[in-house]
Amino acid sequence: MNDRIRTLREESVSTPASLSIERALIETAFYKENNGKYATPVMRALNFLEICEKKSIYIGTNELIVGERGEKPKAVYTFPELTCHSVEDLHVLNTREQQRYVISEEDIDIYRREVIPYWKGRSQRDRIFNHVPGEWKAAYEAGLFTEFMEQRAPGHTCMDGKIYRKGMLDFKREIEEEIAKLDYCNDPEALDKEDQLHAMAISCDAIIRLAERHAEKAEEMARHEKDPARVEELNRIAEVCRRVPAHAPRNFWEAIQMYWFIHLGVITELNGWDAFNPGHFDQHLAPFYQNDLENGTLTREEAKELLCCFWIKVNNQPAPPKVGITANESGTYNDFTNINIGGVKPDGSDGVNDVSYLMLEVIEELHILQPGNSVHIASVTPNRFLHAAIKVIRQGHGYPSVFNPDVYIQEMLRSGKSLRDAREGGCSGCIEVGAFGKEAYLLTGYLNVPKILEITLFNGVDPVTGKKVGIETGDPRNFTSYDELYQAFHAQLKYIIDLKIKVNHYIDRMYARYFPATFLSVLIDDCIKKGRDYYNGGPRYNTTYIQCTGLGTVTDSLSSLKKHVFEVKDIRMDQLLYAISVNFEGEEVLRQRIINHTPFFGNDDDYADNIAVKVYDDLFDLIDNRPNGKPGGKYHLNMLSTTCHNYFGNVMGAMPNGRLAGKAISDGTSPSHGGDTHGPSAVIRSLGKLDQVKSGGTLLNLRFLPSLLRRDEDVAKLGNLIRSYFAQGGHHVQFNIVDTATLLAARDNPEEYKDLLVRMAGYSDYFNDMHENLKQEIIERTENESF
Repeated sequence: MNDRIRTLREESVSTPASLSIERALIETAFYKENNGKYATPVMRALNFLEICEKKSIYIGTNELIVGERGEKPKAVYTFPELTCHSVEDLHVLNTREQQRYVISEEDIDIYRREVIPYWKGRSQRDRIFNHVPGEWKAAYEAGLFTEFMEQRAPGHTCMDGKIYRKGMLDFKREIEEEIAKLDYCNDPEALDKEDQLHAMAISCDAIIRLAERHAEKAEEMARHEKDPARVEELNRIAEVCRRVPAHAPRNFWEAIQMYWFIHLGVITELNGWDAFNPGHFDQHLAPFYQNDLENGTLTREEAKELLCCFWIKVNNQPAPPKVGITANESGTYNDFTNINIGGVKPDGSDGVNDVSYLMLEVIEELHILQPGNSVHIASVTPNRFLHAAIKVIRQGHGYPSVFNPDVYIQEMLRSGKSLRDAREGGCSGCIEVGAFGKEAYLLTGYLNVPKILEITLFNGVDPVTGKKVGIETGDPRNFTSYDELYQAFHAQLKYIIDLKIKVNHYIDRMYARYFPATFLSVLIDDCIKKGRDYYNGGPRYNTTYIQCTGLGTVTDSLSSLKKHVFEVKDIRMDQLLYAISVNFEGEEVLRQRIINHTPFFGNDDDYADNIAVKVYDDLFDLIDNRPNGKPGGKYHLNMLSTTCHNYFGNVMGAMPNGRLAGKAISDGTSPSHGGDTHGPSAVIRSLGKLDQVKSGGTLLNLRFLPSLLRRDEDVAKLGNLIRSYFAQGGHHVQFNIVDTATLLAARDNPEEYKDLLVRMAGYSDYFNDMHENLKQEIIERTENESF
């Protein structure tokens, strides 16, 4: 790490996240003056142009890659058209202990006077909650599911390689060609398509203008700079910014800056969840790297320096904070940009290259929160690369996670992608996969599967609140068989999933109608060709995911009910219902009987594993391939929790597997906390029984002692474990390499462990930025002492 990178890293890590009202003020003034004058897509594009024309331009002292979303590093915008923060929200964000967003009292007062009055009743969140039926709101408030799009715009999109071959002016020419083809006599959508295409062209102009303003800023700084070396750098920055994104990049520096302007445009236009991703960045950059090395215009160290500058740029972009009741909860600054490294090329050959290894070095040396990163280990991937990645993993930073292209390509083929598009795809955000540059794969929110079992046990009533939130499926004390209980659970599953999908359709249409993403639409095939927006069926593929959470918890609970109540009959149903209603107080003997004498998921025990397979398959049948209201669009399943397994646990009572009230449920497809007692090999055999090709992503967390990976032969052993899991059809695995003693010391002495990064569920975070519940959940994960 050279002095420039050391300085930039320190500035990024030490600068507190702040909340900027700049975008909100520009947008509000623009809407006050222009709302109703233009078609909605044109209005949104002109609004984007206004922001690009008026936002502050920042170029730091040592920077080579330039551009910030806010007016300075770590400043994040608000998006009042989607979710308008209240004054109370802003005060909470400014004062809470974890994930604080600094905002001045002056800015809060300006927001109160200028922004809130205009957007009250007009924001997307207001539209949603003014429309949703009472039964949906009751289920939502009970924590049976969450809804992403009431807080942030649909996102989860990755870039393919087109922006390294074409600039914005090339896209504008394609747009003009499509406008010229419009058939106003025979196509009833021709006028709508014209508005959309015109808006896309305006959005191209907007991002070009943003780059030009950075060039102007660099030139101005060069005129006042005394250091000749920095003058040369600033002039080079100006040259790069005048080239990209208007034109395709010609070299390594321009290629990185090209992507970064595109990234900034996407996350400034709307606050998509998750931010945006460059996709197979190493594969996109490799030709530029090789060409620059060969012609002598770049060295390996200079390339690494530019990559470090890019990494730090991503770290400077905290996630936009939530509004409403969730503002009181600590979330994460991580905005889930995920760099895919390795994998396969579109022709199926090994995608690892020299830039892949450079990126591993950058991850290891910088040790920062963002960007997220993942290595993609296919059957054709060399062990040299896998072992190099494991040597980074064993540092204990929680990065990189590990994906299996051989499986996720099958997942995408099953859902209708072409082979080439599937191979060019990969993961975005946490573990969900899609066809890069060609697909809108939108996440609607999490499904609390154990909570659905909980309300089944109380005949549709939430025992935590006493409110009816489900359907009546019968008093379980009258059930005479496990099959009868499971049928009731299945009926509740269907009811809740149907309820969620019904409202998802409405929310989807609201985004298509009121908040088209005209800049993002330029970038995704086939939005220009169709003349349709990203949110309105424009992409080649349109996927909607529901993320199902808590497979381990619901499996173990059903296993307990099946064995103890209906087979062995050593516990009566009324006895168990009473025990969970009092959180096992006075019933510890019964609880220990359950914990020590019940087959649990994650131990290669077919008794429990077959229940997991049944629940997983039923979730798939209830969700998969249902139409999502877009041309050819379908719903699909994935198994992901991020941190929601903690929130879901907070709104639940005790469960029949012995889990106590308020404790986190299991994450993704991982076993319940402490439920896996036979080691990681047994865990992967249990998960291998799930047909993971049916999903759009599954998540497995494993924790190892650091001493287990000290030697090179230990690295090879973990590599073999990963290969074994992937051979059994595993989609993804991620690791925490940290012992319990370190976690406890970090919890008790946070000042001594400021840089401790841990793997949560699909992303990494600083341990001491987490809420106490999240810390405890990490501590309680099974600590593996052997493979």
